[in-house]
Amino acid sequence: STPLYSSAASDVYKRQGCKLDLIEPLGFHWDDKALVRAGLDYHEFVRVQKYPSWEMWRNSHQNCRVIAFTTKGSSRYDLFDFQAGDCLLFGSETRGLPDSVLGEFPSDLRLRIPMVSTSRSLNLSNTVSIGVFEAWRQIDFSGNK
Repeated sequence: STPLYSSAASDVYKRQGCKLDLIEPLGFHWDDKALVRAGLDYHEFVRVQKYPSWEMWRNSHQNCRVIAFTTKGSSRYDLFDFQAGDCLLFGSETRGLPDSVLGEFPSDLRLRIPMVSTSRSLNLSNTVSIGVFEAWRQIDFSGNK
């Protein structure tokens, strides 16, 4: 992932009142210069927390139902029953979620976004937008103005 895609994703999270957790390795530098260049200089308005590893993140979210978005998913995101408090997990822009992480998820918690077979995968920010908005829609846009 790049800071640009994390910037676009954080914009979605900010507008829906979500918290953005970033799990290292990030694939980009998390410094003010890189964030400003990527348009993430308003990150102080987004609840962002970094975790040094998947294991550290998972240990701190044991009471959360985690849903993985992946091109290797067997369940469609729009047919899934999201609930308040769900944690949505997205992989890197270029590689997706590692197989070691995906292996922790039962097939019903591996969601995919349908695409025509000849297309490339959606970029990360579009995938985040689709997933977050669908989950938020299903909980009746809780917390909206």
